[in-house]
Amino acid sequence: MRSMAGGLLGGMAGALLFSSLGFGHGAGGFGGGIGLMDILLLGAILYGIYWFIKRRRQAATAMNAPMAYGSPDNRDAFNTDSYAPPIRDIPPAGYEAGDGLSAIRREDHSFDEKRFKDSVLDNFFSIQGAWANRDMSGVRNLLTDDMYKTIQQDADELRAKHRINKLDNIAVRSVEITESWQEGGRDFITVRFYANLLDYTVDEISGEVLAGSRKDPVKFVEFWTFARPSGNNPWRLSAIQQES
Repeated sequence: MRSMAGGLLGGMAGALLFSSLGFGHGAGGFGGGIGLMDILLLGAILYGIYWFIKRRRQAATAMNAPMAYGSPDNRDAFNTDSYAPPIRDIPPAGYEAGDGLSAIRREDHSFDEKRFKDSVLDNFFSIQGAWANRDMSGVRNLLTDDMYKTIQQDADELRAKHRINKLDNIAVRSVEITESWQEGGRDFITVRFYANLLDYTVDEISGEVLAGSRKDPVKFVEFWTFARPSGNNPWRLSAIQQES
């Protein structure tokens, strides 16, 4: 930019000076100074150079601007060693969200929505802790058979690779029921967890951080579906889905 603009502007200025001294056929003639057309031409050139430089600076500023927190290139809600498969029980076609809890209460008069949410929040922390220890046996009674096998298999793979997925400083911001229904003699309730935590994976031997960050917390939203045989029976985690 320096060489191009400098050469162009210097050459034009030299030509105009040459014309003003009478060695050309400019409007000024010998001793007549720079003519009006010469001034307009020089002004147009300077204006064009000004806009060219301004556009280049604007482009450079845009490319160097920091990414906003939470943008797709900067978001890492969970790394690839996440504890949960992206599967989910789905309510039947035509179900109404408001009907599910009423149907559950008809067969279990002791069901209380607040107590249920408190209970699944406790389960949330217990399952997270078991995952970080790579041993789901302590929460076996909180998981369906399929979920236990899936999560324990993932934990075993981490252990075989000598990796530990750390989940520290978990802060749950909200717990809300988003879906509830009955099907095939079973009750289903899906809970939306909105939380943030420190999520990182370390090498078990060296302690080196392989993914995530020890310092930068991440936010995430997950939907946990709990199931049980209809009636006053214990709930078990049957599926997990992360929000896109």
